[in-house]
Amino acid sequence: MLLMGTKLGMTRVFNAEGVSLPVTVIQVSKNVVTQIRSLDKDGYSAVQVGAGDIKARRSTQPIIAHDFKAGTGPKRHHREFRCTPEVAGKFSPGQELSAKDLEGVKFVDVIGRSKGKGFQGTMKRHHFKGMFASHGTERKHRSPGSIGSLCSNRGYGGGLKKGKRMAGHMGDVRVTCRSLDLVRIDAEKGLLLVKGSVPGGKRGMVMIRPATRLYKPKARIAAGKTE
Repeated sequence: MLLMGTKLGMTRVFNAEGVSLPVTVIQVSKNVVTQIRSLDKDGYSAVQVGAGDIKARRSTQPIIAHDFKAGTGPKRHHREFRCTPEVAGKFSPGQELSAKDLEGVKFVDVIGRSKGKGFQGTMKRHHFKGMFASHGTERKHRSPGSIGSLCSNRGYGGGLKKGKRMAGHMGDVRVTCRSLDLVRIDAEKGLLLVKGSVPGGKRGMVMIRPATRLYKPKARIAAGKTE
């Protein structure tokens, strides 16, 4: 299952033991199943979910007609999650999903786009230490150094070796934070309190799903084993 929500910001809450936990607040508005993908028709099995109401004049005719078939108004965001045909059969077009559907889930994965940093140098982008700052070094302290010896994978040629760490665009990429603790759910207000930070800035769209991969300690907690 996949839900879409809006990152509101961070705060802190206290658990039953009185420990302060830093949490990210995610607002999960009404999510609607807009389409069911099948193996016979589409070649794969998946469930498409739409979220974020948008005025018809701000949408497009294809999106309006697509969401109308599911019995809902046009949505701003549409995402799919792959699943087996048996799982897809449990959903139907027009079905509403909310934060309440995550009750009983202890760990979630949060997916979003990281903040864009623009064009950055090698020290900020790749954590290079820079050149020496001792006497005699000219204004090259933040220089990446020589790249001439890596003109190709064999050490010579006209092209630069692929994967060479250099200055360039930083941020604005898809990031998945795995196995985050789902501290609290406010079903009435549609709020999820997730321990730790999640990708993106405030008011950004994020996707939430039950954790798909857990380390052994968290796997034991999710299975209800205390020892």
